[in-house]
Amino acid sequence: MINRLRKFLTAAATPAFWPALVKGVMPTVEHVEAIQRLAPNTLIDIGANKGQFSVMAQRLFPTLEIHAFEPLERARAIYKSVLGASARVYPMALGSAVGEATFFVTTRADSSSLLQPASGQERAYGVGANTSILIPVARLSDVIHIAALKRPILMKIDVQGGELDVLRGGEGDLRFIDMIYCEASFVELYRGQPLAAEIIAYLAARHFDLRGVFNLSLTREFGPTQADFLFLSRAEDAQSR
Repeated sequence: MINRLRKFLTAAATPAFWPALVKGVMPTVEHVEAIQRLAPNTLIDIGANKGQFSVMAQRLFPTLEIHAFEPLERARAIYKSVLGASARVYPMALGSAVGEATFFVTTRADSSSLLQPASGQERAYGVGANTSILIPVARLSDVIHIAALKRPILMKIDVQGGELDVLRGGEGDLRFIDMIYCEASFVELYRGQPLAAEIIAYLAARHFDLRGVFNLSLTREFGPTQADFLFLSRAEDAQSR
């Protein structure tokens, strides 16, 4: 409760965030420390929900070009009402294959996933499956011509266990991505999800180095449960030195 209040007070102190707050969108000010020195020109916001991350990133980088992916219609409508024409929004989830898939809508909508919630999600956060819907799924490389985007490119991934499928769906274009900011878990919150160590190893094999771990979530059930991980491509890291 204290962290939530602090987050609200921090956001409320910034007038640029007021239009989002009025519409019930809490900018993710907890990510400012992680990304404020990155200076991206393009953001690919995967798992954009209502625009919490995009609003914060746009405040830091006003000329940012934003491409956002959000499969839930209600969240997507709020995103558009907050970001307007400053972002392009895609009504789909991203994965490693193309087609339709079952999407598990949870009791807390921003925890919804292509993977079914495991018992760990309930034990850690009190979140469980509520209903399921069919949604379109695409591969990142089939939707966006990433090589044509203005660099540096920041890709943010918050997809509740589907991180590796997102990366595999854009694997051929990862060489054009300069920075990846990804939520990952240390314990199984969704059935069959890859854990943080597997994601770190996958990206290391594709020339991304882990440069920071932020917003560690500690739960009574598991202790360290999940966190946000910042990766820089080795080419981008070399240029910054």
